[in-house]
Amino acid sequence: MKMLQTHFPGAARWLCTMSTDPAPSLWPPPFLLYLGNAPDELSGKTARGLAAFRPQWCVGQFRGPECKISLDLPDMDFAQARAAGANTMIVGVANAGGRIDPATVAHVVAALDAGMNVASGLHDRLAAYPEIVAAAQRNGRHLFDARTPPATPVGKGHKRAGKRLLTVGTDCSTGKMYTTLALETEMRARGLAADFRATGQTGIFIAGRGIPLDAVVADFISGGVEWLSPERHDNGWDLIEGQGSLFHPSFAGVSLGLLHGAQPDALVLCDEPGRPHMRGVAHFQLPRLSDTLEANLAAARLTNPAVVAVGVSLNTSKLSAEDAARVCAEAEDRLGLPAQDPVRNGVSRIVDRLLACFPD
Repeated sequence: MKMLQTHFPGAARWLCTMSTDPAPSLWPPPFLLYLGNAPDELSGKTARGLAAFRPQWCVGQFRGPECKISLDLPDMDFAQARAAGANTMIVGVANAGGRIDPATVAHVVAALDAGMNVASGLHDRLAAYPEIVAAAQRNGRHLFDARTPPATPVGKGHKRAGKRLLTVGTDCSTGKMYTTLALETEMRARGLAADFRATGQTGIFIAGRGIPLDAVVADFISGGVEWLSPERHDNGWDLIEGQGSLFHPSFAGVSLGLLHGAQPDALVLCDEPGRPHMRGVAHFQLPRLSDTLEANLAAARLTNPAVVAVGVSLNTSKLSAEDAARVCAEAEDRLGLPAQDPVRNGVSRIVDRLLACFPD
């Protein structure tokens, strides 16, 4: 039994176009997506991301008795999932602090005893639980912790070749990963060199490589992004997945390190219209789009004084088509940038603006 953290070569594709990506060796598909007792949609974002971007690899879902969400996949227990061909159970939930509770420990052990590997994106390490380690050993199964970062240098801020776009947000979970993947797909469809750079556990599971920035020691965050997005000389773009928000009292440090390490040439601002307050801190209200954009541009200028904003990505999934069109139009009027919902409308106009700003 090996308890390793690894990355495998490959790049994300949009929805079902990713079938040619290589499979991970230590957490091979097909997958059973573990939702446990997820209380809301945001809690299951890792599993939902995999179901959306690697549907051909997802055979079913496991839900506890108090689970409030569904991925519209077949409900399976661990024996049923193994019989259906699942090789790995992905712990697809996210919670404040990234903790593994006792119920999840018991379910992970049961999945290992059923013959599956287990991969997790939580902060708590699978290998920290003796009962999980014992189950992996007696079954000859692998454990994979996506939030184990590689060793990275301290950021230096040296100008490096290549072009970079970073998604930023008004809050956590506003669609930065989805937007970045959509931009990659649109740009590749136009014959452009563009690569998604994952900075969170869901993106790492989708792309097969990346760095979990929220698990990196603070002094090394900007250096971790420099490591993730090194020099490139093919006139292509690194599309870097954003994290958190400069306005979030819990996670602004990660967002700032990302801005400095990415040295972005371009920013895309992500928001969910109508969200009542910052995620997890009800006493903090959402910042205005204009304030968010100004703050991110100001911070980004430390390592790239020429940075520009090229678009706004809005998650309008809770709005009617009419209201979605209205909020996009209002954002365009206020900021003078193309505003689109990547799921409803794609990101073609944002890419048009990007290419107009960077014609070479």
